Amino acid sequence: MKVIASTGKEESTTVYIIEQEQGKFLECVESIMPSLTRLEKWVLLVSTMYGCPVHCAMCDAGGYYQGNPTSEEILEQIDFLVQNRFPHNTIPSKQFKIQFSRMGEPALNLAVLEVLKKLTKRYQAPGLMPSISTVAPAGCERFFDQLINIKNEYFSDGRFQFQFSIHTTDERLRDQIIPIRKWRFNEMAEYGERFFSPGDRKITLNFALAQQSPLDAEVLKRHFSPEKFLIKITPINPTYRAVEMNLKSHVIIDSPLQNDEIVSALRSEGYEVILSIGNIEENYIGSNCGQYLRAHLKTQAKMQVGYTYPINKPV
Repeated sequence: MKVIASTGKEESTTVYIIEQEQGKFLECVESIMPSLTRLEKWVLLVSTMYGCPVHCAMCDAGGYYQGNPTSEEILEQIDFLVQNRFPHNTIPSKQFKIQFSRMGEPALNLAVLEVLKKLTKRYQAPGLMPSISTVAPAGCERFFDQLINIKNEYFSDGRFQFQFSIHTTDERLRDQIIPIRKWRFNEMAEYGERFFSPGDRKITLNFALAQQSPLDAEVLKRHFSPEKFLIKITPINPTYRAVEMNLKSHVIIDSPLQNDEIVSALRSEGYEVILSIGNIEENYIGSNCGQYLRAHLKTQAKMQVGYTYPINKPV
């Protein structure tokens, strides 16, 4: 692998573009949350695909897809980020989160499961917590069934974070935002009931919430138990794709939603609600998921005669 570009700040977020076999590109990231140190909480985000075939309405990774990295190619990203800071793979951070959520839909790559099995032996990290975020593609039952077993064997007692990215409770609008075949709410709820064990973290239902996207607490309550699921609301980041789709964020970064009607309704139904702004540094440096690579490839296309910027249509 070869690092061909990077951007960001040492004390917050750094995004890398990695070139692997046959000129395929992906992004990986290290991040420190504001007001915390690397020893308190260190977050790595790694790509599970070369781009992404899903083409979500707010994500720049979807315009570029060239297949799946192997388990070793995913581990190469983690090794690179870890060994920049801790050359002997001993990570003393109180919380060391590895998010399989940069570029790509993890459930569409079975190699992710092999990576999860290897983490505890590869890294000496008492604070290790993997995190999987998925749009729940249909036909991935093998991945999801095995994930339950891996979580129970390697990461029980709250050491694993699992998230469904939903974005709206309007099923028709959700089909436009996430334009692939995917589980409906009842299927996600049934899986969540199987996935959740006593002592686990609650399963996250994530909403990158646009102004035009309904989030109805009563709809959620019909399917998802507040005892096993929590709600996370995040901004729509200013990606190229979000601008093209004219998505306006419901969450305004400078105006927290503590008294928002949607948040109040969710809490009145018994849900724990997290208002997650994330690291806004990525907005300032233009490096949200897929955004930095997209800009890099466009620059290459202008500079290289005969080079065509690869665009894939939604699946």
